[in-house]
Amino acid sequence: MGESIIPLADLRYAAAVPRVPAVAEPANGLLADRLGRPLHDLRISVTDRCNFRCSYCMPKEVFDSSYKFLPQTSLLSFEEITRSARLFVAHGVTKLRLTGGEPLLRKHVEVLIGMLAGLRSVAGEPLDITLTTNGSLLQRKAEALRAAGLRRVTVSLDALDDSIFRRMNDVDFPVADVLSGIDAALRAGLAPIKINMVVKRGTNDDEIVPLARHVRERYGPAVILRFIEYMDVGASNGWRMDEVLPSAEVVQRLSAEFPLEPLDPNASGETAERWRYRDGGGEIGVISSVTRAFCSDCNRARLSTEGKLFLCLFASRGHDLRALLRGDYSDEQIAGAIGLIWRDRDDRYSELRGALGADPGSGERRVEMHYIGG
Repeated sequence: MGESIIPLADLRYAAAVPRVPAVAEPANGLLADRLGRPLHDLRISVTDRCNFRCSYCMPKEVFDSSYKFLPQTSLLSFEEITRSARLFVAHGVTKLRLTGGEPLLRKHVEVLIGMLAGLRSVAGEPLDITLTTNGSLLQRKAEALRAAGLRRVTVSLDALDDSIFRRMNDVDFPVADVLSGIDAALRAGLAPIKINMVVKRGTNDDEIVPLARHVRERYGPAVILRFIEYMDVGASNGWRMDEVLPSAEVVQRLSAEFPLEPLDPNASGETAERWRYRDGGGEIGVISSVTRAFCSDCNRARLSTEGKLFLCLFASRGHDLRALLRGDYSDEQIAGAIGLIWRDRDDRYSELRGALGADPGSGERRVEMHYIGG
């Protein structure tokens, strides 16, 4: 029997095969890490491919026609994803977010959504299943996604001005098609919709107020606009601190046009600080991952396209769950391995960076955003 060939793409991020405990402690939905943070949110990347080439995520000079994406055989199957999700749910996960790359590029993703929609939380409740998309295929897919059991969508939209939007996605895709996708999602019942705008100083920060005005006037409370600080994820986006526009300044700019007042978080571990318009025109959120780190109550795990588990968006190493899923291991053994991994977690990259004023990492290349989602 010849040696198995491991695709080169599988080796791009270090990942150890998780230790399987000799006697697994049964999952009881109360798993916590070394800092007391529970596991409530699992983000699942279903593809590493995207049809946009946004500079802060997949810049064209890196992800060009010669870039080797993961082969189909490396990707977790829908059955493997569903099995993994079920084991995480047993440990307390109540929310699943499908990401990418662009998740709507994964063929028949609505079939996966239907499979995940059949899962129930420890308390016996349906899971909160959502999906983050660039909106390019949403007009075509919205009805099928809702019929399959998707509850909500988050749409990435970095500018309302068409020329700025085309420049930022770097594939000349028109903003009107994304806006049509948002309309289709609302008609399908995928609400409330969240729109995420990554704000990059000097590139699209002049779009903050125009986009807010558009969302207020066209959608009202049915759409929640969120502004995300430009983050130092991975190593491909050429991140510089002087291109970060602090969320506090975003709030100041908006308040000057539309007076705001703060809202309490919806739940513990929520990434966005919430604000509402005093005139009742809806709400906005700001995600301050650079200037106001929220590591202290982070309850999110990330499963990459080919089954590597990452405990932090800024991680450089993962845990190869696919090796267990494709090995001769029971659900109880894999759930036990997941429990060991989470209990040993102490990641808090953004807090340390803020305290040190520098990258606190190991010097190894951090995982790229397109690989595990935002």
